[in-house]
Amino acid sequence: MSNESDRPEGIDERDRVGIGDGAGDGRLIVISGPSGAGKSTVLKMLLEQCPLPLALSVSATTRAPRPGEIDGFNYWFLTQEQFQARRAAGDFLEFFEVFGRGQWYGTLRETVTSGLKAGKWVILEIDVHGAQSVAREFPDAITLFIHPGDMAELERRLRGRKTESEEAIAARLETAHAEIALKDWYRHIVINDDPRRCSAEICKLLQKYSGKD
Repeated sequence: MSNESDRPEGIDERDRVGIGDGAGDGRLIVISGPSGAGKSTVLKMLLEQCPLPLALSVSATTRAPRPGEIDGFNYWFLTQEQFQARRAAGDFLEFFEVFGRGQWYGTLRETVTSGLKAGKWVILEIDVHGAQSVAREFPDAITLFIHPGDMAELERRLRGRKTESEEAIAARLETAHAEIALKDWYRHIVINDDPRRCSAEICKLLQKYSGKD
């Protein structure tokens, strides 16, 4: 499942992939990590600085667009009925309902496959369970886990946002413990002690798969 609060802002249109791109061969990259691990900052730097043809996958959601958001760029905005119909049709690689909000998010299979055919290295930023669902269909996906370093640092980052209640922070930390416990499922674990260093390390790892390291 995608993590809405951690999705990077300020990404150029060329760095996103939607339905209807050209044809070719690409790679699928799955990136996970607990909320507060700094995934959004790392991904923004990665997309800006890594020379590979990277593109961030556009997720689908049933929530209403926020001011300035564009359908097919920020998200594919679907009604509840449209989302459930596409879910029943098997159109999603992975999906989830946001607890307590009644809103759904998911990764459309067509968005991913069209990007891969266009020769893009498609990035999915999703949680551990979503990653495992995707890997069952794409066993050759490059999987990376962004680790915050330690729980004390993660808690410091979450509190530093000053946007959530104690209850919400406690829930995020509990979820983070469960996610970090599954980190060894991933091919690569990268510690985000510095976003620039972390993004450079991820780029170097990916370049090895392209033979351009």
